[in-house]
Amino acid sequence: MSGRFVRSSKYRHVFGRSTRKDQCYDNLRVSRNAWDSNLVKANPHYLSVNWEAGGGGAFAVIPLTERGKLPERIPLFRGHTAAVLDTDWNPFNDDLVASASDDGKVLLWRVPDNFTVRPDVDADDIRDVAPVGKLSGHPKKIGHLLFNPAAENILATASGDFTIKVWDVEAQAPKLTLNVGDAIQSQSWSANGSLMVTTSRDKKLRIWDVRQERPAHEAQGHTGAKNSRTVWLGERDRIATTGFSKMSDRQLALWDIRAPHEPINGFKTLDSISGVCMPFWDEGTQCLYLAGRGDGNIRYFELENDKFEYLSEYKSGDPQRGVAFIPKRGVNTHDNEVARAFKTVNDSYIEPVSFIVPRRSENFQDDIYPPTIGLKPAMGPSEWFGGKEAIPPKVSMASLFEDEGLKEVTGVQDKPTATMGAPEPKPAAEPKPAEPTPVKKAPEPVPEPTPVAMVRPEPSMKEQGASMAAMVNKFADKEEEAEPVQVDTSFDEVPKPASRSNTTSPAIKITPWHQTEKATPSHTPTADRSPAPSTPTVGTPSSATGPTLPASSAIPTDTVQREIGAIKDLIAEQTKTIATQAQQVQNLTTEIESLKAKLG
Repeated sequence: MSGRFVRSSKYRHVFGRSTRKDQCYDNLRVSRNAWDSNLVKANPHYLSVNWEAGGGGAFAVIPLTERGKLPERIPLFRGHTAAVLDTDWNPFNDDLVASASDDGKVLLWRVPDNFTVRPDVDADDIRDVAPVGKLSGHPKKIGHLLFNPAAENILATASGDFTIKVWDVEAQAPKLTLNVGDAIQSQSWSANGSLMVTTSRDKKLRIWDVRQERPAHEAQGHTGAKNSRTVWLGERDRIATTGFSKMSDRQLALWDIRAPHEPINGFKTLDSISGVCMPFWDEGTQCLYLAGRGDGNIRYFELENDKFEYLSEYKSGDPQRGVAFIPKRGVNTHDNEVARAFKTVNDSYIEPVSFIVPRRSENFQDDIYPPTIGLKPAMGPSEWFGGKEAIPPKVSMASLFEDEGLKEVTGVQDKPTATMGAPEPKPAAEPKPAEPTPVKKAPEPVPEPTPVAMVRPEPSMKEQGASMAAMVNKFADKEEEAEPVQVDTSFDEVPKPASRSNTTSPAIKITPWHQTEKATPSHTPTADRSPAPSTPTVGTPSSATGPTLPASSAIPTDTVQREIGAIKDLIAEQTKTIATQAQQVQNLTTEIESLKAKLG
């Protein structure tokens, strides 16, 4: 029976929709550098792509509205002296982007106003964009960088010198240093920006108290030799990791940050593909997306009761090396799009993939679009370095549906990550008051005795008529079985008891009782007495006269009492039969157990 249970979920039927080639971003030169990064990052307005460029490092910024085939030459963001390894967009300003490079530098950029990759000038007159700031402090290459999701202008950079530096971008100076001790493979901030989780080449999973510059927890991660990735699950006190087993099987794991000694429910094996799984968390739907590096598939899970419930998989024959998801405020709510990914294909073009809830209504679907993080930070750099913990204010997705801009629905939430998730029991508490209502209604039809059928509640009439007909057939004499009995379907409750009364009281004539009711409302017994005919005739009252008859005149009281007694006898006999069968089942069960014991 358990295999037939279907879990309830609003996102059970979410499907990934690909995009036609002419609506993709074509004629790109995606970087072929072997460094393990996502290659592409996105926000609601722009894409940033690591570019294969000579004479130093560069990356491209592509407005999302400019689809199709790009020109052979486009304006690039050029300033590094070596290949660009990673980029990241400022979460509170869609025009600011940071880039990390093999030259050990972080450059800060601002997208020019009215920026386009198709400028109306000659190809030789196209000018590249220059950086507006530079962060220097790492002696070796910087492979990953990530803005703080709660505090403004706080940036973390992971370097080949086995450290992570936390920068105050306004001051352009490193303020904190985390000594990981080995090559960092991935990093992820908590929602309130106070903690960070990292995976590294030494196969350790570390949860850092960043402002204390020390790991709060350290645990053994995936044991495989290939790279491992991690992502913080939004406002929850949970993190997810992807990696490999010793047998090179891809794995997924869920961890509790308060006790990360081992994953919750162990390591879950996904498949035996060799590419790294890139994890992406969607806070609005509580879904985890896993994009395989080197294959074309994106599978997604819903987190429920500390378990990743598999939903479905977007399958494609075009392998991807890089994938990026945009923030929730950038999805198309009119198409019921809950997530949008951008995947690189053959290092030559980028394809958008929309994940859609299949619904026909054209109204705003508020149940699948909870409030999401907007563009206002929870704190400034000085407050964050001073120890403040908070979640940024959220905006209503309904305001985006109505094209009303970003409207805040909550203020700054002063709660640490570990206490998030407390509001979850609220939806479960709502159905409780509704449960007593059906419980009260259920006992009502049970105590009703069978004779109340004369009151004519429509549903109970048929049930009582069927039970009484079965009783008549069981107790009728053989001579009566040969006599045909006509049953009027327009007045179900009359023929059944009347046919029984004919056998027990032959002095009462059945047919004339309707006529008697019309002639003598007092129902005088002497008016009905006559010799019983050899073949009794059951009267067929019209639909007009049937409903007007009172219940007391339909059948004599002594007849009803005899019917009740007969039904009680039938129920008693059935009860004995059920008890006998139950005893037989018990005896068989005992014999089976004894046979098992002998064979075992």
